[in-house]
Amino acid sequence: MIGFLVARCRYMDDYLQKCIEDGIQQLVILGAGLDSRAYRFEQLVGHVKVFEVDHPATQLVKQDKLRKIFGSLPEQATYVPVDFNEETLQKLFEYGYDRKLKTLFIWEGVVHYLTAEAVDRTLDFVVKNSGSESSIVFDYIFLSALTANHQRREVERMQRARRFTGEGLTFGIEEGKVEEFLSRRGFTHIHNMTGADLKKMYFTGINQSRAVAPVYAIVSATVK
Repeated sequence: MIGFLVARCRYMDDYLQKCIEDGIQQLVILGAGLDSRAYRFEQLVGHVKVFEVDHPATQLVKQDKLRKIFGSLPEQATYVPVDFNEETLQKLFEYGYDRKLKTLFIWEGVVHYLTAEAVDRTLDFVVKNSGSESSIVFDYIFLSALTANHQRREVERMQRARRFTGEGLTFGIEEGKVEEFLSRRGFTHIHNMTGADLKKMYFTGINQSRAVAPVYAIVSATVK
C-alpha cells in the first residue's frame, strides 16, 4: 500500500503540472487534509484560484499548522469547510468559485470513505458547475477488495478501526468498470492507471522491486 501512496502523490503532482501548463484557471482540492500542493506549486500563485475543501475539524488543524510554518495563512488558498456526507459543493460559490472557469478537481485518498450518494453528488457538481475542458483526478479501491473473501490486511485493519476513527472503507468501483461508471455520469477522455501501470511508470532502476498494491487505481476524466 505504501508503494501505491507514493506513486499516487507523484502521479497527481504530474497531472496537476500538466493541467497548469494546459491553462487551468481554478484548482479545487477535495478533502484536502494536509495536502501541500497550494504551497509547493509556485506557478499557481497569482494565476490559478485554489480552493481547499475539507471537513471543518480537519481544516482547523491544518490551518494551525500553516500558521506555525508560515506565520499566517498563505493567501494563495481559500479554505472551504464542507462535510462531504452532509453538505454539497454548492458551498464553494459562497467563497468565490466561478463555474465558468477551466478547473481541475483533485480528490486524493477520499472517495473510498464516502457513501455512493456522496460520490455521485460530487461528480454531478463537477459536471454541471465547471468550465469547458475541466477535469477531475481521483483514486479508488476495487469493490472486490471490500468483500470478506478478498480483503487485504490493510483493508481489514481499517475496517476494524472504524469504531475508533469514525471512518471506514465503504465505496469501491469494480475493476475494469470505471470508464463505464464515469461515462454514465457525464465524463469523457477517461484514463485509468492501475497499480501495475504506476509501478511501470515510476518504480524503475533501484526501485524496480518496490511493490504497488494491486487493488487500488487512479483515474482522470474530463467534463463533456
